[in-house]
Amino acid sequence: MSKSYVRALKCRECGQEYPIEPTHVCEFCFGPLEVAYDYDRLKGKFTRELIESRPQTMWRYKELLPIDGEPTVGVQNGYTPLVRARNLEKYLGVSELYIKNDSVCYPTLSFKDRVVSVALSKAVEFGFTTVACASTGNLAGSVAANAAAAGLESYVFIPHDLEQGKVLGAGIFGTKIIGIRGKYDDVNRLCSEVAGKYGWAFVNVNVRPFYAEGSKSLGYEVMEQLGWKAPKHIVVPMASGSLCTKVDKSIKEFIKLGLIEDNGTAVYGAQATGCSPISKSVKEGTDLIHPVIADTIAKSLAIGNPADGYYANRVIHESGGWAEDISDQEVVDAMKLLAEKEGIFAETAGGVTLGCAQKMIESGRLPRDESIVLCITGNGLKTQEAVLNAYAKPRIIDASLKEFDLLAQADGVK
Repeated sequence: MSKSYVRALKCRECGQEYPIEPTHVCEFCFGPLEVAYDYDRLKGKFTRELIESRPQTMWRYKELLPIDGEPTVGVQNGYTPLVRARNLEKYLGVSELYIKNDSVCYPTLSFKDRVVSVALSKAVEFGFTTVACASTGNLAGSVAANAAAAGLESYVFIPHDLEQGKVLGAGIFGTKIIGIRGKYDDVNRLCSEVAGKYGWAFVNVNVRPFYAEGSKSLGYEVMEQLGWKAPKHIVVPMASGSLCTKVDKSIKEFIKLGLIEDNGTAVYGAQATGCSPISKSVKEGTDLIHPVIADTIAKSLAIGNPADGYYANRVIHESGGWAEDISDQEVVDAMKLLAEKEGIFAETAGGVTLGCAQKMIESGRLPRDESIVLCITGNGLKTQEAVLNAYAKPRIIDASLKEFDLLAQADGVK
């Protein structure tokens, strides 16, 4: 018997409800489907005390994740550190800054392990034995790793020119990698056709409503780690825009269930200028998302036609947030800044998040005297190419104290 509090799949546009099945589009208006819960049944049962009594993984919030029983994939995933960034506070001139560090998420060092854990656990419940995805990199690695651990067959479809670290980070797990000549949007289009023909569980196609819910766990953790309160401001990198919407949903759910007070949280989106359709729409004051051809080193965010762009725009607008974008050089500069000030090596998307936050602080869009959380979603070891020429190379000397003395003197060491 199901222990789930999921009520139905519900169309975001017309509200039509559907049974819990591997489907993602409304047959009446073609709007996207998302998971709807029975919050009334949950009230009074899902308490702080219950959550705190459980292991520190994303599954301590399982009642708000769309699986029927216990998770079967990614049981150890999630619950990453929330770091008080005191050095960056001083540098940026803000009073309270935190980094939600999913660059160390288990097992593949990105927040995608959250969404994949939910998607594959649900795929197993549906009876699938082959899983797949369209990916800009992090998702490919996570699907490959988690599928391997679960004994599932997997295929990952990626743009042909992806960073080598991400190709290796998927291939090592024995998945079947298909490189597509084209951009991510071309990959995604093909995957929709493959999903229809072969009947596999594509985590971001036919299993997408369940997959996307995994992102909420990042928001739940932030609120618990802040001492059961929501941040005043939270900055989220945007590719499809899904993470932005799910962080917002997580906050609203905790408020609805009485776990936190409403703190009037504003949600902010971050993109690279070379692929910034959502940021552009926010700045122009329109809810129309015009697709672009992606051209940026931040390849994990390079989705030119974002599936959740409209909804991310709406969350940002309704919450009182903003969106910003930065150049590739600013991305690299922010990656270095985060590493040098806080000892966190983030991938290019992390540079986007910090760089955009810095830009919004300087412009006054982000207040300096209220709490800010930055979501760092992937590890810099995956995108080393971006910073190969941005750090000081080793100075080579013989094993001679005299030679080192000369270097030390040049550095001003006494």
